[in-house]
Amino acid sequence: MTDSHPNSPATSPLTHFDAQGQAHMVDVAAKPATRRVAVASGKIIMQPATAALIQTGHAKKGDVLGIARVAGIMAAKKTSDLIPLCHPLALTHVGIMLDVHAADNDTPLPYVQCTATVETVGPTGVEMEALTAVQVSLLTIYDMCKAADRGMIMTDIRLLQKHGGKSGSYVA
Repeated sequence: MTDSHPNSPATSPLTHFDAQGQAHMVDVAAKPATRRVAVASGKIIMQPATAALIQTGHAKKGDVLGIARVAGIMAAKKTSDLIPLCHPLALTHVGIMLDVHAADNDTPLPYVQCTATVETVGPTGVEMEALTAVQVSLLTIYDMCKAADRGMIMTDIRLLQKHGGKSGSYVA
């Protein structure tokens, strides 16, 4: 008998479904441990006065970029608690870069660019950890600055690259 379910392994590239189409955590026990690296980025667009508060360190809640950096690191470490089918991973490195940018041709208002680099040695990748780190860093900036600017926009969150594992490298 042939399994013709639309999410069966034979008909779908989605690995989080079993032969019956039920969600499951992928079994990575037989996969070799290799060095895995993922880099993700995103930005939060804001009013010029909000960017000035961040740059001068005069935000009421304190060092916005410092707190956002720590929040992103913590988020990467807790990804499997937030995303139901992610494996808990022993991360070997989490780096969060936060840069304030002036308005430019692509973005007519100032913004903070967040880039997260996450690494491990293990049987599965760290793309979700990098993406989670970016999102939570940006959410933390929003939380710390919302009293001054409720109209901030988080955008362009994406995986920039990943290396390691059977599927090899991906570069956006």
